[in-house]
Amino acid sequence: MQKYILLSSLTTLGRRTLKERPARMKEVDDEIEAMGIKVLSQFATLGPFDFVNIVEAPNNDVISKLSIELTSRGTLQITTLPAIEIDNFIEKLNIEND
Repeated sequence: MQKYILLSSLTTLGRRTLKERPARMKEVDDEIEAMGIKVLSQFATLGPFDFVNIVEAPNNDVISKLSIELTSRGTLQITTLPAIEIDNFIEKLNIEND
């Protein structure tokens, strides 16, 4: 499974929805899990992004589906970053340098 970092920013509609129904966050987690994506960590943040989520998904196609599904609702924007664990990254660099 591949790890991804999702940087999310709420829209005006998303902020209103969250204020009225804070439990909606957990409902979305259930939807994400139903897509075959495991939520590893979630953080509410201050700054340009409202949330940082670390997830595991089988591939880019599945994570793309998640992004389209969630952003099409008009409640948030997502920036998705594929994440490579440092040990794997170093190993790939060592292989290429041999």
